[in-house]
Amino acid sequence: MTQLTFLAVHAHPDDEASSTGGLYRVLADQGVRTVLVTCTNGECGDALDGAKPNNDHHDGDEVAVIRRKELDEAVEILGIDRLIRLGYRDSGMMGWPQNEDPASFWQTPVDVAAKRLADILLEERPQVIVTYNEIGFYGLPDHIQAHRITLAALPLLDYEPTLYFNAIPNSVMARFRERWEQEELERREANAAKGIEEPQGETSNEPELDIGTPDELIGAAIDVSSATDAKHAALAAHASQMADAFWLKMSPEDFKAAMGVEWFVRVTNPLALEGVVTDIFAGYR
Repeated sequence: MTQLTFLAVHAHPDDEASSTGGLYRVLADQGVRTVLVTCTNGECGDALDGAKPNNDHHDGDEVAVIRRKELDEAVEILGIDRLIRLGYRDSGMMGWPQNEDPASFWQTPVDVAAKRLADILLEERPQVIVTYNEIGFYGLPDHIQAHRITLAALPLLDYEPTLYFNAIPNSVMARFRERWEQEELERREANAAKGIEEPQGETSNEPELDIGTPDELIGAAIDVSSATDAKHAALAAHASQMADAFWLKMSPEDFKAAMGVEWFVRVTNPLALEGVVTDIFAGYR
């Protein structure tokens, strides 16, 4: 039987845990070979003291060293067989000056990075690949660039894999938004009780980015409830970035309920699959 191989193309250290952490662990437990391509070093992440890239004492190279160790720990927790770091510099959020850095992933020619990725794909020959959609799931430049290079790499292959984009159905996103809004209300009320007055956020004329996916577009819904402890641990391994993550504030029961399924949109379909599959390797085994 041909070795089943799964590969995800992620932008930063910690992305592998948030959207595919459960899937990685489930597949590893099934004996599937798992490969992770991480495109950037994460220089625009938080420093250990919480400093952001616009703080004078923020050192992106130091942050990258910390995040490298954290990624190694998460990879071990998730049972990932091979980690490939493309080593591009983190481009930050859209509109940040880091977008203009010639060494950033955002400034790297798509064809150049796509050729590097295609060489990896030809070496590993994964039947199933996961990356982000055209808006990078929530608008980050490096997520968008990961999408672009993945699509550009596929025509360079001598076979057609099944490609999925990670997704959250609109019906689930509505529940997440309710939780976020309730947590924000409780935080503001607690601060008000302490006499802490918070500035009101500025009103933006920019339309809010819709990061949910219509339920009818979901092509795979994978039960990862057996791996939520590992997913939680992998997220926690990225301690420098996850101090305020709402996921890690959940009780184990709430975390399992919220994170027990991972969803994907099917993009290429060489096996002519229909409907919503519950096995990411449907048709291959």
